[in-house]
Amino acid sequence: MSIYLILDNEIHDAEAYERYKTAVKPMVEAAGGQYLTRDGKVDVVVGDWHPSRVVIFRWPSQEALDSFMSSSEYKPWKELRESVTTTKTFVSVEGVDDES
Repeated sequence: MSIYLILDNEIHDAEAYERYKTAVKPMVEAAGGQYLTRDGKVDVVVGDWHPSRVVIFRWPSQEALDSFMSSSEYKPWKELRESVTTTKTFVSVEGVDDES
C-alpha cells in the first residue's frame, strides 16, 4: 500500500538546503519515492495552518520509506537537512488500496 509523506519545513540556510535538494532527489527516486509537490503555492482553505514549505512524497510502501530514511547513503543528507531546517510537521499517511 502506498504511503504519503507530508512535511512542512522552515529553511534557515537556503544555499545548504539547495545542495540537499539536488543530492537527495535522485536518491528518493532510486528508492521508489516520488515527489508530488515541492515548493508549490499553498492555500489553506480551512484552519489556521501557516506552512513555510510543504513537500509531499508518495512511497510504494512503509518499508520502502523506512529503508530510505535509515539508509547509510541518506544519513549525512538527513543530518544536513536537520541542521538547516526546522521541521514543523512530518506525517506519513496510508494511501487508498487500489483494490478497494
